[in-house]
Amino acid sequence: MITPQDIANILLDIGAVALNVKEPFTYTSGLRSPIYCDNRMIISHPSERTKVIDGFIEKIEQEKLEFDVVGGTSTAGIPYAAFLAERLSLPMVYIRGSAKGHGKKKQVEGDLKAGQRVLIIEDLISTGGSSIDSVNGVRNEGGEVTDVLAIFSYGLKQATVGFKESNVKVNTLCTFEILLPVAVARKQLTEEEGGKALQWRVDPELWAKHMNLD
Repeated sequence: MITPQDIANILLDIGAVALNVKEPFTYTSGLRSPIYCDNRMIISHPSERTKVIDGFIEKIEQEKLEFDVVGGTSTAGIPYAAFLAERLSLPMVYIRGSAKGHGKKKQVEGDLKAGQRVLIIEDLISTGGSSIDSVNGVRNEGGEVTDVLAIFSYGLKQATVGFKESNVKVNTLCTFEILLPVAVARKQLTEEEGGKALQWRVDPELWAKHMNLD
């Protein structure tokens, strides 16, 4: 069985997750954060990516998720959707952030039929915006979506609220809250730093100010 702690160790082992409380990362939005997560790193590590897909399959079985098609969010969710669809021998589509402005002006690429149930695969959930855009894209083209499956989530309130409003259930293999104690045990953070990092999840907008980092 693949545990959330196993996934946390994978992300830390391959450098997909970096943590720094003293010198936080600045996102393109301007938000400052003690964590930077780049799950695209996983595709370059065959053993680790196999474990991630194993984790997806176990989660699907545990939660009894029912779907006809695997849908990857563009672009980072696409490889994991492809790996999973291949393992399950199921059709796959991928979903753009918005519909194309030319051609057939499709947002969903692939052969999606009306009424098909799509499991959305995401590499990382932060605010949830890209995942919800994908959910709406599938629904707008006649598909049905009730579930999103992701490798990692920051666990931000904004995402929780957004998914609830969209009537979508989210399952993740690992979360920020689970990863932090693993990082502390590995001596990648002190206990004090772990506590400070966890506070970011509560109030990401003002975290740096509260930590006297601005």
